Amino acid sequence: MAANLIQLQAGSKTFGMKKIFDAATVAINEGEHVGVIGPNGTGKTTLFKVCSGEETLDEGVLVRSNTLRLGYLVQEITWNPDTTLEEYLSTCLTPPWDIKALGNGLGLSEEMFHMPISSLSGGYQMRCRLLHLIGDEPNLMLLDEPTNYLDLETLLVLETFLQEYRGAFMLISHDREFLRRTTDHIVEIESGEITKYPGTIDDYFEEKALLREQLEKRAMSLEAKRKSILDFAAKFGAKATKAKQAQARLKSLTRLEHIEIKALPVSATIRIPHPTRIGHIAVEVRSLDLGYGDRRVLRGIDIDLLRGDHLAVVGLNGQGKSTFLKGLASMLVPMNGIVKYGYQVKIGYYAQHVSQELDPNRTVLGELQRGAHLDITPQEVRDLAGSLLFSGDAAEKKIRVLSGGEKARVALGKILLSKAPVLVLDEPINHLDFDTVEALTQALKAYPGTIVFVSHDRGFVQRVATKILEVRDGRVQLYPGTYDEYVWSLQKGAFSEAGRSTDDAAAKTDPAPATPREKINYRENRKQLERKQRSHEKKSTVAEQHMSETQKRMDTLNAELAENPPWQRTSEIVEEIGRLEKDLTEAEAQWVQVNEGKEKIDRELQSLIDTQGILAQSSQ
Repeated sequence: MAANLIQLQAGSKTFGMKKIFDAATVAINEGEHVGVIGPNGTGKTTLFKVCSGEETLDEGVLVRSNTLRLGYLVQEITWNPDTTLEEYLSTCLTPPWDIKALGNGLGLSEEMFHMPISSLSGGYQMRCRLLHLIGDEPNLMLLDEPTNYLDLETLLVLETFLQEYRGAFMLISHDREFLRRTTDHIVEIESGEITKYPGTIDDYFEEKALLREQLEKRAMSLEAKRKSILDFAAKFGAKATKAKQAQARLKSLTRLEHIEIKALPVSATIRIPHPTRIGHIAVEVRSLDLGYGDRRVLRGIDIDLLRGDHLAVVGLNGQGKSTFLKGLASMLVPMNGIVKYGYQVKIGYYAQHVSQELDPNRTVLGELQRGAHLDITPQEVRDLAGSLLFSGDAAEKKIRVLSGGEKARVALGKILLSKAPVLVLDEPINHLDFDTVEALTQALKAYPGTIVFVSHDRGFVQRVATKILEVRDGRVQLYPGTYDEYVWSLQKGAFSEAGRSTDDAAAKTDPAPATPREKINYRENRKQLERKQRSHEKKSTVAEQHMSETQKRMDTLNAELAENPPWQRTSEIVEEIGRLEKDLTEAEAQWVQVNEGKEKIDRELQSLIDTQGILAQSSQ
């Protein structure tokens, strides 16, 4: 059994009047890959600060193993403008020649080691911070929103590294796909409680749904019992012969447990008002060049956006994705070419900076109402405010007292209420919690208007986008496939070769040696299948144990029945045996289903291994 690295025991932490943790207990063991989730403001980052020693507990203890070597990747860092990567890494425990080799694996070139870190893009700065963290050789890493503002290529590098990392880590992220691919445990922080679940993020949601179902059944049973007691008291309370019994029954009400049923994750709902009607072509772009001053960032853009298109704009950081969105929304004057809007087209433009344009003296509701279409009712405004985490008194707060993230949510809400037929959204899900990201994803997916957006959340892009536009080297190009295919092509390094003719491709009959990205893809697929394999084995074991225990109980009852007990007990036994037989039948059916699924995964895994072996032989 893996040893504890760090353990919180009955820990409590309060900020002002708000209880962040309340007698919470959780342990992280060697080698565990833990995703940390929960609504915004519940204490995820606070937990990391407590673990790292930046914050202290009000009550309880934090037990650290003598072998613990902890590394903390914070959300933001301020760089000395002149510090080079080589200087930044000079304090690491790992020798310089080894750390450079690790850096190359993260896509950091030899030239970058001699450049000021402040001159690198955000994605490469994150790689520098990650490399420094690895160089300190921790056996437990704390990663606070490491995917924020990462381009897809950097995210894939980070994902592969974490999949293969042998130490333990705790990871805060709202990116469900990233969590699915990198973690094997989930820690949930909610309402002052910290709960740890074994398995993937999908296992967590299944467990939560099952728990809720069980609680609802128990609550219904208790409610029926309460009603029975009250009915009895109402019927017989006035009768002298029954009054004493009625009082006793009423007194028993206080002993009935109270079942609190918390909302399931993904419980929020966002309803975006239908946009005003427009023609078939929403936006025409012709020979468009965009830039700043004399610097041309994008050139020669020709594209038609149709009513109902959901266009995801993808590409490396610094290539011009946000510039393209600004040009499309007429927030940037073209250096050349035109952007022509269709009949009755209005643009709803959202970016992080638009929150600075909010009126600081208005309330949240007042500012949302100011941006809403004339057809939108006050109740619709209030409903959307609640969906964006402004319910009750929070909706009456003045804009001036809100945090940057809260202001960003208000600005997004104004755009969603505008009924604009074309939404241009730059990173719309930053500052949203897990539930709200899911709700917005579903709402935008169903939105009948045109959407052009940038996001670094793969699950969000995969579900919302119907078309993919890549920005690369000053040009834009529609990708002829789905987002999943685009991600696959990035992993294979194939999109840069997309211009080659099919004749050229057909002429190459010999299989090429596996590239590093192909090897990464193989390892990723194998790891996913092995994770599913373990999950099915666990479910099979649980089902077998349940079947065995049920059968033992039935054997015990049958033995008791053979002794000819009193008729009342006989009736109870027969009734329980009937329930157990039904339970056993259902458990056997579940066991068969799980094992059939496991056999299918076994075959897929063996096929993958065999195929990789053939490719390896052909490359020799």
